[in-house]
Amino acid sequence: MADITVKAAYGSVVEDEGNVFVGFAEGEDEEEGYVLFRQALTGGPVWFEASDETFGAEDAIESVVAGPKGFEVTIRPSLRAAYGFAGSVAVKVGPECEDGAEALVALKGMLGPLWRDAG
Repeated sequence: MADITVKAAYGSVVEDEGNVFVGFAEGEDEEEGYVLFRQALTGGPVWFEASDETFGAEDAIESVVAGPKGFEVTIRPSLRAAYGFAGSVAVKVGPECEDGAEALVALKGMLGPLWRDAG
């Protein structure tokens, strides 16, 4: 079971200032949970943030396993302190998640070999 869970109502993919951002959020309120992935359009390390910019780090993702209900991010042990010592973050992405399918496709492309489909 994940240490942090985000039940996504919205997904998004945005290109801005030479970066691509992929996000999933529970809602539009700043207090609601979210995850954000950022990478330069030219590639390179991925920044991963969970519900607050202070809970984020670059190159922190060990792996991502996707299943029918979303995906789970495993954080590298050496960087877990940046996430309040959380070891994993689950993101529930159901059919009601607005723009969730497009965001999942973009995230899979961004993460490349870190992404694997369960089952």
